[in-house]
Amino acid sequence: MKNKDRTRRRVAAGIPVAVSTVSTRDPSHNAATWMLAACGVWLVVLGLYFIFLRPPLLPEDTRFMGSSLDRVRASLPGLEGWLRRVFTVMGGFIAGAGVLTVFVAWVAMPRGLKSVSWAIALTGVLTVALMSAINFDLNSDFRWLLLAPPLVWLASLVLHIARR
Repeated sequence: MKNKDRTRRRVAAGIPVAVSTVSTRDPSHNAATWMLAACGVWLVVLGLYFIFLRPPLLPEDTRFMGSSLDRVRASLPGLEGWLRRVFTVMGGFIAGAGVLTVFVAWVAMPRGLKSVSWAIALTGVLTVALMSAINFDLNSDFRWLLLAPPLVWLASLVLHIARR
């Protein structure tokens, strides 16, 4: 009761008051938020993997090219050094997208901002769904594992929309 009185006094005095119209008890809201935040954390971890751990060429890369690592190294001696830089930049972008995804999950979704569903949908398509589709196209060894993030992302979006 004390908080309600304090809020009423602030509103009467013309002091801005943050008002949340989202119930913290809504299970679909909590699930949607947690699922999207988990996708964001996954993107950060994936980005860090690309920056610090991913080798320039995986066995599936040379298999897709129809070559061997030794032949690629002999034909293109600077390729691995160049790919290391490319993957560092790409990893930074992936991790950055993850940070923004966590922010959207924790800040924008609970506030019910109007365009957040579109932002979540477009970001999911351009990041995790596109990556998963390309990995299926490449017949990647990781294609089934990389199907999980877009499915979790989609479930989060559906729960978020259902809540509205």
